Amino acid sequence: MRLFTPLALRSVTLRNRLAMSPMCQYSAQDGRANDWHLVHYATRALGGVGLVVVEATAVEARGRISPADLGLWEDAQIEPLARVVRAVAEAGAVPCVQLAHAGRKASVAPPHEGGGPLAAGAGGWTTVSASPLPFAEGHAPPAQLDEGALAGVVRSFAAAARRARAAGFQAVEIHAAHGYLLHQFLSPLSNRRSDGWGGGFAGRTRLAREVVAAVRAEWPESLPILLRVSATDWAEGGWGIDETVELCRGVAPLGVDLVDVSSGGLVATALPPAGPGFQAAFAERIRREACVKTGAVGMITAPEQADHVIRSGQADLVLLGRQLLRDPYFPLRAAARLGQEGPWPRQYLRARP
Repeated sequence: MRLFTPLALRSVTLRNRLAMSPMCQYSAQDGRANDWHLVHYATRALGGVGLVVVEATAVEARGRISPADLGLWEDAQIEPLARVVRAVAEAGAVPCVQLAHAGRKASVAPPHEGGGPLAAGAGGWTTVSASPLPFAEGHAPPAQLDEGALAGVVRSFAAAARRARAAGFQAVEIHAAHGYLLHQFLSPLSNRRSDGWGGGFAGRTRLAREVVAAVRAEWPESLPILLRVSATDWAEGGWGIDETVELCRGVAPLGVDLVDVSSGGLVATALPPAGPGFQAAFAERIRREACVKTGAVGMITAPEQADHVIRSGQADLVLLGRQLLRDPYFPLRAAARLGQEGPWPRQYLRARP
């Protein structure tokens, strides 16, 4: 395998093994995509990635990180996203959307407005979580979700998947990482419950497993589902790689086709040992021990580095985040540097090296 060889996920084939990682743009109004999203995502598709994963898209209004997040909690949000989907697909990339619920990390201002918690009078709302433990100092304690509300969360993910398909997406990613709601249930640092949704591994992973099963039941069998996980909390007593491997073993038979492997986000004070490709080893272990395809993400910035991740079997897919914000045409430049065939748009062929 090399970086510019195709990757099959069920009936969908990515033209190469580079993907755009989901990155919130904090530019929506009432959860609706607009021209910013259209240009932003279409440009990266024209730049040559095989998969475009649209940013965290809330399955409930209270599941938004900020008031400026995208959403798929109501039908009126379908067509604005469908415009984005059509543009991405026409540019040759597979359109995917990340379905998310922020839980206790919701109701904050966008980063460019400070990112702090929003009071009710400033457009904020009551957050929810596994247990009534605030994310960080200055955040209000969330309401603990009861049995009925948890069933509603599962239904909301399934309904958002239906809307994603109506918008034309060819893949969905379930967000169970970065300290958001599903991750809050997974980690013993945020889940102190003693009922069937907490306690041991089976209880803490129940919500993630039920969401996967519900989305798979609504999503076409021929189309893939991705799951983003944080392989570790980088905090003592927290969620770790051993549990992540076990979770991935369990969700693969439920219909997960690729695990997008990140880390951290649950503990505001955690200090990950960040460096070039620092999470790739997690992707490699999950791929090997859980027997599921994986994606590696995190400070992968050079063509040779990305190609090595694929050639060495660390992962099946490389997801690029900030590097694609800096250079939307990274894939085309990488192909030229690696001596591989890049997916140049015919309109740009006169500029091909």
